[in-house]
Amino acid sequence: MTSLRFDPFRELDRWAAEVMGAARTPRLMPMDAFRHEESYVLRFDLPGIDPESMEVTAENNVLTVRATRTHDGPEGADYLVSERPTGSYSRQISLGDGLDLDRVSADYHDGVLTVTIPIAERAKPRRISIGRADNHEGHKVITSTAS
Repeated sequence: MTSLRFDPFRELDRWAAEVMGAARTPRLMPMDAFRHEESYVLRFDLPGIDPESMEVTAENNVLTVRATRTHDGPEGADYLVSERPTGSYSRQISLGDGLDLDRVSADYHDGVLTVTIPIAERAKPRRISIGRADNHEGHKVITSTAS
């Protein structure tokens, strides 16, 4: 005896894809984020994406990454199976203060988009010197050797 399993979530996903159209909703792009030396590095998995369709912007401390994947088969092809998602991909990341948004760089290699965001000079830790009294008359003389 075989039993049929009904998964209501699978059916809901299938129905939503049919009704709303799979290409209309932005897809999620997996990301890793880490700090390396004097920068933050974000890596997005975007295999099969034409680099010309990618856009990286930074505005008001928000980094936005957009990309589009289209079918790469011949025009008029009758697909038997189409499991590779197509459509637009979008991700927004809120950035904190202390980053140098004028020097953000991006590189795409082997299906991975790498965005590097340098830490601003003003946000890097620096040593503050402590003043001391060098005058025999009791007046405080401040010497500064901050770096």
